[in-house]
Amino acid sequence: MAAESTVPQLSAQHRPTLDQALSAIRSRAYWSPHPEHPKAYGETAPADGLAAFEALRGTRLDLGQPGTDGWVGGEVSPYGPELGVEYPHADPDVLLPAMRAGMGAWRDAGPETRALVCIEILSRISARTHEFAHAVMHTSGQAFMMAFQAGGPHAQDRGLEAVAYAYEEQTRVPGRADWSKPQGKRDPLEIGKSFTAVPRGIALVIGCNTFPTWNGYPGLFASLATGNAVLVKPHPRAVLPLALTVRVAREVLAEAGFDPNLVALAVERPGEGIARTLAVRPEIKLIDYTGSTEFGDWLEANARQAQVYTEKAGVNTVVLDSTDDYKGMLSNLAFSLSLYSGQMCTTPQNLLIPRDGIATDAGHKTYDEVVADLAASVGGLLGDDARANALLGALVNPDVRTRLEAAASLGEVALASREIVNPEFPDAVVRTPVMVKLDAAKPDPDAAYLSECFGPVSFAVAVDSTADALDLLRRTVREKGAMTVGAYTTSADTERAIEEVCLEESAQLSLNLTGGVYVNQTAAFSDFHGSGGNPAANAALCDGAFVANRFRVVEVRRQA
Repeated sequence: MAAESTVPQLSAQHRPTLDQALSAIRSRAYWSPHPEHPKAYGETAPADGLAAFEALRGTRLDLGQPGTDGWVGGEVSPYGPELGVEYPHADPDVLLPAMRAGMGAWRDAGPETRALVCIEILSRISARTHEFAHAVMHTSGQAFMMAFQAGGPHAQDRGLEAVAYAYEEQTRVPGRADWSKPQGKRDPLEIGKSFTAVPRGIALVIGCNTFPTWNGYPGLFASLATGNAVLVKPHPRAVLPLALTVRVAREVLAEAGFDPNLVALAVERPGEGIARTLAVRPEIKLIDYTGSTEFGDWLEANARQAQVYTEKAGVNTVVLDSTDDYKGMLSNLAFSLSLYSGQMCTTPQNLLIPRDGIATDAGHKTYDEVVADLAASVGGLLGDDARANALLGALVNPDVRTRLEAAASLGEVALASREIVNPEFPDAVVRTPVMVKLDAAKPDPDAAYLSECFGPVSFAVAVDSTADALDLLRRTVREKGAMTVGAYTTSADTERAIEEVCLEESAQLSLNLTGGVYVNQTAAFSDFHGSGGNPAANAALCDGAFVANRFRVVEVRRQA
C-alpha cells in the first residue's frame, strides 16, 4: 500500500489539477497547466536543461529493473551527434512476472490515488521540460522550439487528458451500493454490493520515432491510471525521451509506496524485433502503437489476446473550393506543409483544386495560379535559412529523404526542394518541401496521391469540380484513412457537403483556417486527434473509448 503520508500530500497538491482537467474534457474549452514558453520554467532552466541532457550522453541509464541481461545503445541524432547512451536490455521471462507482482496493490489503491500518482509523474516531467526537449530534438529531428512544445507541454497535456478520462470512466460506477428490493408484506431482499475497477494486465506501449512523448503518453498514462502495469518499448532511434519518462515514473511510484516495476522499459538489440515477440505474449493485454500501417495491421490481426490501439498511415486532404482570404489561406497552408518537414501524421498531403480554378477575394484564380501562389508562399516562408531551420528541423531518417527525392519524378514539379545548411549542426539533413502537380482525370489505380508519402511532399491534384474533389476525398478517407481533412469554401452548401463526407467517413475536419490555428495541430482537452472511425487509426486521442476498455468492473455481493 502507498505510504499513508504520501497520498494526502498528493491529494492536496494535485486534486485541483485533476478537477480542472475533468472540467476541461467536459467543456472542451482551452486549458493547460503546462507552460508553452521556455522562460516560464525559470531563468536558469534553459542552461540547466541543456546541461542535464549533455550529462546523459555517453552514460549508462540504469533503471534498476529486474531481468536486465545486457545493455543496448546506438542512437544517433538526426542532427549528427551520437548520443552514446546505453539502456538495460530485459529478459521478458523475468521482467513480466515482476511487473505483475505490484498490480494488486496498485489496483486496490483506487482510481483517485492512481490519478494523483500519474499527475505527480507528469509534474516532475514538466519540471524537466528543457531536458526532455533536447532529448526529443535529438531523437526525432524536430527543431528545438517544436521539440520543447510538442515533446513537452503538449505531450504532458495529452498524458493528463488520458488520466482525466480514465478517472471519469472508472468512477461512473460507485464503489459501494446497498440494494434493497421490496417484497410486499415480507422483509425486503437486501444485498450489499462493492464494485472495483480491475486492470486488464500488462500494457505494451510501442513508441514512434517522430513524436516519442506526444504519441507515447496517452496510452502510457491511460493504462497506468486504470491499474495496469506498463511496458514501454521505444523506437530504436528514439529511446531517450521514453527512457527518461520510465525513470521518472519508477521514482514516483517507489516514493508513493508502490512497486516501481509497474512501469518498465524494453529496448531492442539491432534487428531483434522484440515488438512482435512481446505483442503476442499472454501477459500483454493492452497495446498502444503508432507507426506504419503494415505493422499496425499485423498487430490487429495477431495480438488477439490484447486490446490493440493503433495509429497508422493516412492520406490527409485539403479541398480548395473558394476563399474570402486568399492571402491568409496561402499563408496557413504554407506553414502546415512546412512544419517539421511534413513529418507529422496530420500534415496535409493532397490539395484538391478544381482545374477551372477558385473564387477568391483577390479575384478568380486558375489552378495554375493557385499552385504557383502556394509554392511562392512556401518559398517566402522558408526563404530565410535561419527561419527555415527553426520550422523544418531535420529529416528523421533516410527513408524520408528517399521519398522526397523520388517525388520529383511523379509529375510536374511546382515547388522544388532545396537543401539548407544548419550552421549549428552541419550533419543535419534539412530539405524544404516539394510540391508536385498531378491530375485526377488520368486514370491510374497506383496514382501517388492515393497513398501516403510521409515527409515534406505534397500533391496539387487537379480535379474537374468541387463535387469530384469530394468524391476523391470520400474514396481516400474510406480506403486509406485520414487523420485530418481541411477545406476552404465560401459556400454554405459546399461546406455542408464537405461536412457530410467527413461525418460519414469519420474524419476530423478543419474549415477555412487562415490564422494561427493549423490543420496539423490539435489541442489536448479540446480537439480529438484521429477519430477511430477510418483506416488511419482505430482510436481517438482522447475519448472515453480510449480508456474504458483498459479495465473491467468486478462486483462482489454480500448478504446484508
